Amino acid sequence: MSEKVALIGSGNWGSAVAKIIGANVPKFSHFDKTVKMWVFEEKINGQNLTEIINTKHENVKYLPGIRLPENIVACPDLIETCRDATMLVFVVPHQFVTSICKQLRGRIPANCKAISLIKGIDVNEDGFRLITDMIQDSLGIRACVLSGANIANEVAEEKFCETTIGYRNKSDGELFREIFHTPTFRVNIVEDVVGVELCGALKNIVAIGGGLVDGLKLGDNTKAAIIRIGLYEMRKFSQMFYKDVKDETFFESCGVADLITTCAGGRNRKVAEAHVTTGKSFDQLEQEMLNGQKLQGTSTAKDMYNILSKKGLCHEFPLMTTIYRICYEGVAPIKIVEDI
Repeated sequence: MSEKVALIGSGNWGSAVAKIIGANVPKFSHFDKTVKMWVFEEKINGQNLTEIINTKHENVKYLPGIRLPENIVACPDLIETCRDATMLVFVVPHQFVTSICKQLRGRIPANCKAISLIKGIDVNEDGFRLITDMIQDSLGIRACVLSGANIANEVAEEKFCETTIGYRNKSDGELFREIFHTPTFRVNIVEDVVGVELCGALKNIVAIGGGLVDGLKLGDNTKAAIIRIGLYEMRKFSQMFYKDVKDETFFESCGVADLITTCAGGRNRKVAEAHVTTGKSFDQLEQEMLNGQKLQGTSTAKDMYNILSKKGLCHEFPLMTTIYRICYEGVAPIKIVEDI
């Protein structure tokens, strides 16, 4: 029986992985050659984005200049995209996962499995939930996670990098590795969904710190300190809430490598630097600089602060707490080095 892949999401990162998956599935006899990609429909110069993608084979808004394989078919209807899929690739901002799962419930094959490429966590009154748990609980299917030092444009341009897939079921991990692994996008699989997923969410907070350091022109030694303290707090938080998270996971691409690259490049760093140099709020800069994309670092910092403050743990995570205060309480950016 052949596997059928569907992509849920078509932004910058979603389009970059569409290029990889579209090129990989024809190489294997057990994959259906057509990959549907759900696109939130919008007009570009009066023409539907789905129509542009299906005729030009390029996502002109979110990944301009990169040609997508012709077997990637843009579809504006979520249900239609996923109807016969046995492998769902979630690559949307984490705020949309609940409503997407609600629409898909009972409408996907029983043998379906999922992978989340989403970097964020879902916070509620009781604490927080991982995105993979939301998908598993809502759809009744197993979910893996992919996370790594993967800036979308560099991946799309086939510059060498690594990534990490965390699995609970090894055969799922191996199957998802087949659709992602290329000579320039090297995939390692590990049995630690929680560790991989928390690294992907928490490093965005630290990246805000990296951008603040750049805006303040504090130099490389300071940024290295922020990265080290950030990695320490990421591991401490993960193992405080999930006892079986493995130390080794923090040395995978999803851990230290992703943390370094996000503090060196990426949207969280860029916007945080601009916050220092312009004095504008993060909300305003998100609208001005990100072409409709979302800033994950600030929202995750807020989510983390809510968890830590409720549990009386802020003093144990001084870096994450200070970054929250700079983002939301108007605290001066220099506090990034004074209050940790």
